[in-house]
Amino acid sequence: MLPQDPMILLSYVNTKLRDDYDSLEALCEDLDLDREALEQKLAAAGFVYREEQKRFM
Repeated sequence: MLPQDPMILLSYVNTKLRDDYDSLEALCEDLDLDREALEQKLAAAGFVYREEQKRFM
């Protein structure tokens, strides 16, 4: 289960991307997440995914 608080979710996802996955797509596929929904949730808190840095900023 993913954290519901956007700041904790941001930290969780960025840590997973840094430590365990090569891409957001791989993370979403492995954890059975809807990529679009994840991006929208974090975008609502002001964060966007930067492919070149492999993290939400």
